Amino acid sequence: MSCVDSNYRVLYGDTDQMGVVYYANYLRFAELGRNEYIRAKGMPYRDIEQKFRIHLPVVEAQLKYAQSARYDDLLRIETTVEDVRRVSLRFNYRILRATDDELLVHGHTVHACITFEGKPTRLPAEVASLLG
Repeated sequence: MSCVDSNYRVLYGDTDQMGVVYYANYLRFAELGRNEYIRAKGMPYRDIEQKFRIHLPVVEAQLKYAQSARYDDLLRIETTVEDVRRVSLRFNYRILRATDDELLVHGHTVHACITFEGKPTRLPAEVASLLG
C-alpha cells in the first residue's frame, strides 16, 4: 500500500476560541491529503474529472480524535488508498504533528464513482490502477 505525505501549517482561522483546531477542519486536511495523493500518482483530480467525466463524492467519513492540533502546528497528513472496488474506493488518513510525530487524528473517507449526471458508474480501470 503506497503512502503519500502532505504538510499543512495550522492557520489561526482553523482554530476555535481556545486556539485548538475546530474538529470539522480535519476533514479539510483529509481532503488536502487526498488531493495530493491523487496528484502524486500522476493525474490531478481535475484531470480525472475531465478525462473520464466522473466525480468521486464522499459517501462516508469517519475520524477518531486522539489529540488536538493548535495554531501554527505543522501537520503531516499520511494518505493511503485501500479497498478499490467497482464503483467506490476508500482513502485512509493519519494526521500527525510533524515536529514530534504524535498521532492526532486517524480515519477514512469512502468515495462513490458517479457520472456528471449523478448516476453511479464503474470506476475507470485506468483510475483504479492509478490510485490502487
